[in-house]
Amino acid sequence: MIDHVGFQCRDLAASAAFYDAVLAPLGGARLMDFKVAIGYGTDHADFWIGELNEGEGFVEAHIAFAAADRAAVDEFHRAAVAAGAEVLHEPRLHPEYHEHYYGVFVRDPDGNNVEAVCHSPE
Repeated sequence: MIDHVGFQCRDLAASAAFYDAVLAPLGGARLMDFKVAIGYGTDHADFWIGELNEGEGFVEAHIAFAAADRAAVDEFHRAAVAAGAEVLHEPRLHPEYHEHYYGVFVRDPDGNNVEAVCHSPE
């Protein structure tokens, strides 16, 4: 039901390199680039990053990207680590959410909590 989500970034180039790397295992790609805002998605841009241009301070945002399977979650994790991300929670089952919830949580270059999750059994 979400049309799109956007984050403001202190360093758009660093964030773009991070999302280029971590979204590829999930089938996502950079679809639009307006130099001040970049849109990612599979068939349309539903996740956006842009230059920091309003507001003060920082409030952590959370976004969870859907993964086709657990292997894609693991691949997202490897790409995030290679991109220098802080790992908040290693890939694992999170039964506190539901029986088959397999996810990994990392911080993007701006400190946002970014997750890749698969809801299917193995």
